[in-house]
Amino acid sequence: MRALLIFAALAGFTFTGFVFADEPFDLKIPAGLRPLRIPADNPLTVGKVELGKQLYFDPRLSSDNTVSCASCHDPAKGWSNGDRFATGVDAQQGGRSAPTIVNSAYSYFQFWDGRARQLEGQALGPIENPIEMAMPLDKLIPKLNGIPGYKKQFQAVFGTDATPEAIAQAIASFERTVLSGDAPYDRFKAGDKTALSEAAQRGMNVFFNKGNCSACHSGHNFSDHAFHNIGVGIKNESPDWGRFAQTELNGDRGSFKTPTLREIARTAPYMHDGSLATLEEVIDYYDQGGEANDQLDEEIFKLKLTPEEKSDLITFLKEGLSSESYPDIKAPKLPE
Repeated sequence: MRALLIFAALAGFTFTGFVFADEPFDLKIPAGLRPLRIPADNPLTVGKVELGKQLYFDPRLSSDNTVSCASCHDPAKGWSNGDRFATGVDAQQGGRSAPTIVNSAYSYFQFWDGRARQLEGQALGPIENPIEMAMPLDKLIPKLNGIPGYKKQFQAVFGTDATPEAIAQAIASFERTVLSGDAPYDRFKAGDKTALSEAAQRGMNVFFNKGNCSACHSGHNFSDHAFHNIGVGIKNESPDWGRFAQTELNGDRGSFKTPTLREIARTAPYMHDGSLATLEEVIDYYDQGGEANDQLDEEIFKLKLTPEEKSDLITFLKEGLSSESYPDIKAPKLPE
């Protein structure tokens, strides 16, 4: 059965409705990443991941059948959208960029401001948001249950028709499989001294030392998953206060979650408001010490990097943290 399961997965077949619906999903953790904690109440199964994949790519989860999760979190665009802001139904735009899904399974707090907990808590937000997918759950549930292919799959995977909880668990399960590791940096750290070019090695030294990047972009995922004020947008007429809106703590004013730097070369533009178009602009922004304000993090200060150090740092980010095993997942055939 295992051989048949693997063949079916490679062929893009749907498992649900068969004995594979409850088969544990064999999640492969790329080299360099830590083991992933799976919620006890939402174990990974083959059927659940496949169902979540279909829901993720299905524009029918939006009110006008035009926007899917993948519209703003596109595998071809670093699991973001390549634009400054996310765009929803009727071409509506918010004021924040679409964060990458890559390795988001390692983050307990979701969204730029941490307003959701774990992937399950995040999954339904964009669906209901009136400027994103604009689909109230009381309309989505009968819509999905009216599609025979989905109705059969939900019954096979969850033993029920579609429910909000089941939708969230399925999408979250799929998103947990979107992992990137085994990059040249990981191979270099494992002993392969040819994995990084000399320029990338110099850039790595800048990253961990003079550049002070690892003060926040730390650990195996190059993120501390915490919230920091680096001054982006703080001088706007109506600043986005980020985490402060959730906690009402003065120290959180203008703070946003530290994104992973894995696959950073694919996820431009940068920052929570997409205001910096290139990595060169990002490095220049940090080099000047961010934008001064009362809550500016103590880790942000003028770096005084030389042009060569900036160039080497960018080489490290692009070369060292881009994986050849990037999760370039294609859209599946959707249920009818």
